[in-house]
Amino acid sequence: MLTLNKDSLANKKDWGATGVALPQFDIDKMRLQTKSEPIWVHIGSGNIFRGFIAALQHELLDIGKANTGIVAVEVYDEEIIQKIYKPHDDLSLLVLLNPDGTTDKRIIAGVGESLIGSPENKNDWERLKSIFTCPSLQMVSFTITEKGYSLKTLDGDYLPDVKYDLMKGPSSPRNTMSKALALAYERFKAGGCPIAFVSMDNCSNNGDILRNAMLDIATHWVENNLVEPSFFDYISNLEKVSFPWTMIDKITPRPSEIIRDDLEKTGVAGMDIICTDKKTYIAPFVNAETPQYLVTEDSFPNRRPTLELGGAIFTTRENVKNAERMKVTTCLNPLHTALAIFGCLLGYRLIADEMRDARLHKLVGKIGYNEGMPVVVDPIIIDPMEFIKEVIEKRLPNPFIPDTPQRIATDTSQKIPIRFGETLKFYLNHDELDIKSLRFIPLVLAGWCRYLMAVDDNGDEMPLSSDPMLEELQQNFITVKLGQPATAEGALKPILSSKKLFGLDLYEAGLGEQIEDYFKQMIAGKNAVNETLNKYLG
Repeated sequence: MLTLNKDSLANKKDWGATGVALPQFDIDKMRLQTKSEPIWVHIGSGNIFRGFIAALQHELLDIGKANTGIVAVEVYDEEIIQKIYKPHDDLSLLVLLNPDGTTDKRIIAGVGESLIGSPENKNDWERLKSIFTCPSLQMVSFTITEKGYSLKTLDGDYLPDVKYDLMKGPSSPRNTMSKALALAYERFKAGGCPIAFVSMDNCSNNGDILRNAMLDIATHWVENNLVEPSFFDYISNLEKVSFPWTMIDKITPRPSEIIRDDLEKTGVAGMDIICTDKKTYIAPFVNAETPQYLVTEDSFPNRRPTLELGGAIFTTRENVKNAERMKVTTCLNPLHTALAIFGCLLGYRLIADEMRDARLHKLVGKIGYNEGMPVVVDPIIIDPMEFIKEVIEKRLPNPFIPDTPQRIATDTSQKIPIRFGETLKFYLNHDELDIKSLRFIPLVLAGWCRYLMAVDDNGDEMPLSSDPMLEELQQNFITVKLGQPATAEGALKPILSSKKLFGLDLYEAGLGEQIEDYFKQMIAGKNAVNETLNKYLG
């Protein structure tokens, strides 16, 4: 049996028999070069990074267009580095899942070094600080999910870790944004070489969200005399420190037991799936769909990797904005969230199975084609109608993508402002569109409120996916009872009026009462969610 580590790659014949493609470059040479002249740091070392971003750099290495790997940094879940990266010499086994059931398998060696990004891990933190002083460093990218950029609670108060960081400064940061800023401070002290900080998460205007979070912390550090005022001048100077906008798209579900078993049958051992203490599901392999998109604003003051050779698109901010809005607010992400909410309530375990439910298939079409498409501005570089057609007809129904509504439902409170709030604001701000004409986006928002009751459509207790606001949100449903719609009176008001959640007050927008009505229909009794879907989508 083969195991995934660097020494085993010498067994080319045996790996060839498994159908797994091997790296075509000298890994040792690449890692030495990465140590001496790091070019790229990536923060957030989970599956989307391993199955997409690291694979892009791997491709450049394979064709001789790069000589360094990415420095992978994990700031949230140290077990990913300890239990997946280190035991497998920073290698991943990527399994691409084609709609016809075939797979393409390759070992990804695009990581030149992996580190735990925490001051508590002194050696790794010192190494990170050293990397940030290197003039060669061109970019720092992020895949930390939407919640990773949040500094405040729903009521506008700073999170506890952020409060600590604002008072203590860059010496021992706890929050991810504070850590990134503390490392930027090391670069500033070493001469202030240019650099790009690149969010690759599904957030509208993600570059500005990242920049605003870092500037917010920097402002407090200056006011508290924890850093020099000239540091703020450095971090806010876009000619020195840029924050390009991006649009990223590739579905990378939790690792599948079926894929694990298939790999072991072909002769690859040690493919166990683990769930960390922080509820990260991860394995030595990554299973992912084949389609992928990375569209990036071409704003890199210290140069950048030539990722366009691997299929990435570099363009203007305006094109990125329109591509991101197309995907995140219309053509994919809101459809995913809608399926996640109703999939959990109805007991589905796979997104693909939901797409065989005629009502849910119709729902995502109504949200995408009918209610979402009017806000889309053609990004030129990607055709919106072709994109959404691929999503609804090929990607979401792919039965070989083991993606679950329970995974997609994670952190929904952080996704709602982008996936639906942006569309609602667009309707409200454009006279030619009538926000009160919307029927299906409000139905999904009512479904989310129904989901927060933690009771499925059979009336049974239902575990909810993790969400930083879950406890706070569920307080609104303590007195709401299934089968007693009258108990919902006033319960949704704190949620639907929250501008933090939606970017606007849904009552002021004219949708609050409609959502309340949908919600009351969904709690009329057991099977009421099904009956509501039948009523509006049957």
